[in-house]
Amino acid sequence: MTRLISRMEGRRRILLALTLVAALLVPAGAVPAKPAPDGFADLAAKLLPAVVNISTTQIIKGDKGGHAGPEVPQFPPGSPFEDFFKDFLDRNKNKPEAQPRRATSLGSGFIIDPSGLVVTNNHVIADADEITVTLQDDTNFKAEVVGRDTKVDLALLRIKPTKPLVAVKFGDSDVTRVGDWVLAIGNPFGLGGTVTAGILSARAREINAGPYDDFLQTDASINRGNSGGPMFNMNGEVIGINTAIYSPSGGSIGIGFAIPSNLARPVVEQLRDFGHVRRGWLGVNIQSVTDEIAESLGLDKPRGALIASVRDGGPAAVAGIQPGDVVLTFDGKEVTDMHRLPRIVAETPIDKAVKVTVWRKRKEHTFEVKVGELKDEQQAALPASKQQPPAEPPGTVKTLGLALANLTPELRERFSLAEDSAGVVVVEVAPDSAASQKGMRAGDVIVEVAQEEVKTPAQITAKIDEAKKAGRKSVLLLVDRQGDLRFVALKLDQS
Repeated sequence: MTRLISRMEGRRRILLALTLVAALLVPAGAVPAKPAPDGFADLAAKLLPAVVNISTTQIIKGDKGGHAGPEVPQFPPGSPFEDFFKDFLDRNKNKPEAQPRRATSLGSGFIIDPSGLVVTNNHVIADADEITVTLQDDTNFKAEVVGRDTKVDLALLRIKPTKPLVAVKFGDSDVTRVGDWVLAIGNPFGLGGTVTAGILSARAREINAGPYDDFLQTDASINRGNSGGPMFNMNGEVIGINTAIYSPSGGSIGIGFAIPSNLARPVVEQLRDFGHVRRGWLGVNIQSVTDEIAESLGLDKPRGALIASVRDGGPAAVAGIQPGDVVLTFDGKEVTDMHRLPRIVAETPIDKAVKVTVWRKRKEHTFEVKVGELKDEQQAALPASKQQPPAEPPGTVKTLGLALANLTPELRERFSLAEDSAGVVVVEVAPDSAASQKGMRAGDVIVEVAQEEVKTPAQITAKIDEAKKAGRKSVLLLVDRQGDLRFVALKLDQS
């Protein structure tokens, strides 16, 4: 018996030692993964009362002449169908105007305040004449719009309940990791109170939905009607607002997208307080830093946001920021890529003075910028260049697949260039050249080469020769296309 106890004590010590060794092998600061839950029933029961169904009604007026449907198809002259539809229209043209018809749509939302504030997507309630919010117990309320934001696709509604409602809170979407469990609740296909579970499958997705794309991706089943509904973490906090799906068929294939709570929360707070969103503004146009651009600027790797142009009198211009600068940090926050800068600036308080670090002339510079307020402005479409004749003007120089010429009155007229445009005009682009692959075209005006102003084709060839002698793999061009400035990095042929 004594030997048995001694053996058991020995095994216990070995297991304890192995446990201590395993603990030492875990990196400092690492958060251990949570085990899969046994079920979601308790969490779903707690959250379901805070999720609502949203139905909207839009009144569509009928056309005069008695029809509000699609136009009558056109048939060849003499077709028997032509006579049929002619008789049909003749019988109906004297009838009174068609009655308006009601178009309805369905979506989801969730309550963030017991007094009756409801969050949803703007596209769920866009153009609606009537909005109805239905609670889990089938109680209906007419809702009014407190405010909406089309750029992030959010809307805040208000209903007036007779008693306090169950509400949920926003969580921190930044701490949620890929692989964490998430729960989605919504109204797919009008089937209210539907609960689906999955994991967070990706972060920072860009789906070209707006200027502040930064979606969470999940494999939890999300379908039509889930829009505006919440995505919860396992603590019952809203970490995302389900907004879009990727689906060739219209049904769930396990790729859904949600607005992160850390992006949505400040928008919702401003809609609640002001009825609209006030965003910070820098006054620049930006583009991505590619491998070629990074190499030509002397950056260690592609990072930051490249300033393509600066608005006259804007915050950046006043601070001294110039086209060609690469923004590396803004207000102490690292700008990892182009898409991060607009969100950081938008979330910065208006009139706040911030430090901005940029990469210029192969070294860092710091500027102090007073953030302005973004105003909605209409941008006129840029006129298309006129089709040019194939003949080249005298004095044309060819390099890097480009035929270049000095600006002349004839070329200004041919390419519809402004009188104040300056630089060297591209008159032809070789189809198989690197310039063609980068989207350059006839009518573009090269303003700078290697961040130095150029006014003649000879200056461009000299700059290219200089870059080749320096062993650079690419050269950076600042290109003006009908007033729209952008940088283009072209690979150099070292042969």
